[in-house]
Amino acid sequence: MPCNHEVLKAVPLFTLLDEEELAVLASQVELRSFAPRQRIYKIGDPSAHAFVMVSGSVQITTIDEDNQVVKLSMPIHGEVFGFASMLAQTPHQTNATATEATECIEVGLDDITILLRKKPDAGLALMTVMGKQYHAAERLVRLRAARNPNDVIEESETLSERVADMVASFGGSWTFIIAFGLILAVYSTINVELGSRAWDPYPFILLNLFLSMLAAIQAPIIMMSQNRQDKKDRLRSELDFDVNRRAHVEIQGLAHRINLLHDRIDDVDELIRKPNGVPSSENA
Repeated sequence: MPCNHEVLKAVPLFTLLDEEELAVLASQVELRSFAPRQRIYKIGDPSAHAFVMVSGSVQITTIDEDNQVVKLSMPIHGEVFGFASMLAQTPHQTNATATEATECIEVGLDDITILLRKKPDAGLALMTVMGKQYHAAERLVRLRAARNPNDVIEESETLSERVADMVASFGGSWTFIIAFGLILAVYSTINVELGSRAWDPYPFILLNLFLSMLAAIQAPIIMMSQNRQDKKDRLRSELDFDVNRRAHVEIQGLAHRINLLHDRIDDVDELIRKPNGVPSSENA
């Protein structure tokens, strides 16, 4: 139905327009009403129009690669949805469904063009709305993306933490054990052969001092590396928990839909059993 310019006044997007311009725009756009659970548009529909929320509630969703329904946003009063597809003149990439009795202003590309020509400042309001939708999509992608805990930790690790990992990795390898054993054997052999001229005669007190210092330094470095591994395990557990929680929600949604299907089947069965329902085989 035609839109009243008083309705346009209450929409933040059109507050810059004067009475005459509001009247002109009201004659061009249309105020549409949607019942609860009514689809406004679906993925693949032509995007000839965008919609501005006036009242009610709309849920914007899409389908991911796993065929799961992903809720993108719920526009509030004055926000625009379906705008990007209309500008690009591409089919809608999302589904829009009214979750309660809803009123929206349906606007076309020509309407927006006329509005921006008359009031260029209105473009800033449109850009603000689009920016909010873009950031909301970014946050959703970050939350749903499968993150590797090793990559997440490596992004914030410091040089000292990298050195600690390298020391722990080398100190726990056969290369270190064999090399360290050869150094001890050569050191002990040289000092025994030198006899009284040895710089560290038996029982190798200087060597024991070096070994004690090495152990004192190596132990906390290895503990640092172990703490980082514990951090990786904790992050991996948190990511697994997020995945399990999403799976739980999806399972609950499927169970709810199955229950609804059972209810619909029972309703159909009840209609068939009524005297005014489908004729039985005897009447046939």
